[in-house]
Amino acid sequence: MSLVRGLFWLILFVFFTFCFVVLFEYGTHDFSTGFQKEFNRIKTFVTKQVNKTEKK
Repeated sequence: MSLVRGLFWLILFVFFTFCFVVLFEYGTHDFSTGFQKEFNRIKTFVTKQVNKTEKK
């Protein structure tokens, strides 16, 4: 049970850290579009890394 709780807190920490970075970069007036841009950037990075490891 403590593993699930620890994983929950880790995911929550990563999510709020991501939100803080987006808020710092784009501000409050452009938060939603900044969130989408950064999420797509991270998604693209992860898919490229996964594809790179599959090719090896």
